[in-house]
Amino acid sequence: MGQLAPFAFVLLWSSSFIAARAGLRHLTPLLFVSVRLVVSSAILLLLMLALRRSWGALRGRWHHCAIAGVLTNTVILQTAHYAMVHTGAAQIALVQTLNPLLTALLAWPLLGERLRAVQWLGLLLGAAGVVLIVGLAAIQSPVQLHGLLLTAGGVVGLCGGTLYFGRFCRGVPLLEGTTVQLLAATVAALISTAMFETPHAEWTATAIAATLWNAIAVSLGGMALYYFMLARGTAARATANFYLVPGTAALMAWLLLGEHLSTLTIAGLVVSSIGCWMVSRRAVVIAPRTASVRT
Repeated sequence: MGQLAPFAFVLLWSSSFIAARAGLRHLTPLLFVSVRLVVSSAILLLLMLALRRSWGALRGRWHHCAIAGVLTNTVILQTAHYAMVHTGAAQIALVQTLNPLLTALLAWPLLGERLRAVQWLGLLLGAAGVVLIVGLAAIQSPVQLHGLLLTAGGVVGLCGGTLYFGRFCRGVPLLEGTTVQLLAATVAALISTAMFETPHAEWTATAIAATLWNAIAVSLGGMALYYFMLARGTAARATANFYLVPGTAALMAWLLLGEHLSTLTIAGLVVSSIGCWMVSRRAVVIAPRTASVRT
């Protein structure tokens, strides 16, 4: 499971871009995210009831899980989906891959996670690969500054949620922890949708399929894998997988949508893969200071 989790996460997260592009033709962006989170959290609640799982395992840490859930779900998803209406997906994917560098930079002082020189090189290689994939497209197409700034804000939220989870939520049971995270994310998404959007939806077959895929496969499967990797590894190693997303999404678009796959994209995917492997392959040196968890 530990070896397959990164690959499954990359595939699921990459597929969300394609599903979102289809779904946003029929739903307003904040509503799309809200419905997605409502479905995923409802499924987890039913699973908790069916398995008769207790909330007691989260005693003293449920609020930490809730905060991490809002940051790693609501903030990143709503900013990205709103920006996707106005800005190309390639530019959004590029901005989101700032997450590994930002997380690695902050994980040292906040979590005591030190990276070796070869891991820093891997992170930089990953960044270089992403630039190869989307850099040319970003230069040739007009950039919507507002959308990119929103996406960058979402990346800060994802990074903050990742570090917060690493500090306060490691060791919580996966099902109980993920349920609380998605419930909190759902409440936050519904509130922000009511405040900032006039929701509109056309429930076509495409819209339903896109919403269900992103709710079940990505919000449930993908985020569960992300929390699984965070709980059993380091923040830098978990976030390094984001470098593989733009290239993988391009491959999926080529296979599923018939979009052109350029030599630049293939080269970028190779470089990103090497960088991600370098980060995850080498052991991380943990500083003597360890973070305490408040209960």
